[in-house]
Amino acid sequence: MKKKVIAAGHICLDITPVFPEKTVSAVTDILLPGKLIQMGDARIHTGGAVANTGLAMKLLGADVSLMGKIGKDTFGEIVVSLLSKYDADAGMIRTDQASTSYSVVLAIPGIDRIFLHNPGANDTFCAEDIPEEAWQDTALFHFGYPPLMRSMYVNGGMETVRIMKKAKEMGCATSLDMAAVDSESEAGKADWKEILRNTLPYVDFFVPSAEELCYMLDQERFALWQERAKGGDITEILNVEEDIRPLAEQCMAYGAKILLIKCGAAGMYYRTASEPVLSEVGKRTELDTAGWAGQEGFEASYVPERVLSAAGAGDTSIAAFLTAMLDGYPLKNCLQLAEATGASCVEVYDALSGIKPFPKLQEKISAGWKKNGVQRI
Repeated sequence: MKKKVIAAGHICLDITPVFPEKTVSAVTDILLPGKLIQMGDARIHTGGAVANTGLAMKLLGADVSLMGKIGKDTFGEIVVSLLSKYDADAGMIRTDQASTSYSVVLAIPGIDRIFLHNPGANDTFCAEDIPEEAWQDTALFHFGYPPLMRSMYVNGGMETVRIMKKAKEMGCATSLDMAAVDSESEAGKADWKEILRNTLPYVDFFVPSAEELCYMLDQERFALWQERAKGGDITEILNVEEDIRPLAEQCMAYGAKILLIKCGAAGMYYRTASEPVLSEVGKRTELDTAGWAGQEGFEASYVPERVLSAAGAGDTSIAAFLTAMLDGYPLKNCLQLAEATGASCVEVYDALSGIKPFPKLQEKISAGWKKNGVQRI
């Protein structure tokens, strides 16, 4: 029997205009005032951690309940319609007090994505939105994107702490993913360092990106990263030992048990706590604590056949990691399947159509799928 999962948190409707396939090196190479750009069709998909990670886990065979908050409006009807195609709409929380969140995703070939985002009903999500009966027998509670949900970062992030603590009290393993923060927004001015300090003791799997994590823990370091990147992709200038490891040390000190730091196209840094600490991970996962304990390294990404859009690549890689973990795969295999899924995702425009079954990915890995060269620890 498959282990039960709740994928909760941020959900939205993603509207992605398709740009010409020509790769550019800067946004200004294509976006200029007064310029008419000949576009392809707009692609409309569900987005956010609930849809991207939750549906990806479902497609990979996990028993997942999706729990996001949406409005009783036209965009909400579209979200429900899209989720119903996967038989995944039953857990949606509907409200007439807020609109459905949406994002316009500018996925320009060669440039990291730009999001025009309205948080909508996500801003009112709270622990009480999850029915009490939903917690029963749930092995893993995955929560995504608190920086895009106002209720999760106001009042010192008390609601984020409350919802993760509740999941632990109900016997679930917990997983937490983050999102990029606009420094000029209310979320950007929140004390994320304190929020993480208070939340991570209740988090088993912490899976942020390098940029998100650095902004939250060390804004001076983040500013230096931006200077070094000179407007380009920050992950391309990062050094694992000098840039990533200090952030990892902080997360582990705060209480994270299994840490994955997504480093864009380069790959993923990982670190796990000692066996006694891993024994605190939710028992329903049946995690091999001895096999997973005390590990650290960098899993390089696989080279995709083509790159169309990075939309959802991080979310789907985490979906693969968590699904493989619940299926009993060793840590190394979980990491490989995560990177393989991320590489498959960027080969398509949306977050889900690139999902491939684990046996197919393993076959390609065994056949010598080329990896990107990165500095290892």
